[in-house]
Amino acid sequence: MAFPHLPSNGKTISDAAGLEMDQCYIGSCTNGRIEDLRIAAEILKGRQVAIRTIVVPATPEIWKQAMDEKLFDIFYAAGCVVSAPTCGACLGGFMGILAAGERCVSTTNRNFVGRMGSPKSEVYLVSPATAAASAVEGKLADPREYF
Repeated sequence: MAFPHLPSNGKTISDAAGLEMDQCYIGSCTNGRIEDLRIAAEILKGRQVAIRTIVVPATPEIWKQAMDEKLFDIFYAAGCVVSAPTCGACLGGFMGILAAGERCVSTTNRNFVGRMGSPKSEVYLVSPATAAASAVEGKLADPREYF
């Protein structure tokens, strides 16, 4: 996983577990493939998210496939918001923009200062599995406990 504010600022989940989060962003053009959404759905199935959680498939085709596979049913039941494919919060444009002091666990590929909103927010880059586990716990969490 990458700590703010550089993708190269890596740490293991063991070193970071327990850090409180405000938002989870699963998807984007980089980690919104159908495989990524399936992994997240596997962890979220039958559970509730503890923080604001946004799911964004990478493309319209993946959105349709996720809908057909009923992954959205799992996300909605867990308390997530599902978006059409968009750059939205990933680039700090809309739908999930972070306020000052907020932390986001995200599957996107950038986490520089101000990337998803306020320059006083923090973005932690993780895998889809880690994002889903963290959404359930409301803090950075090791997904291996969910398999």
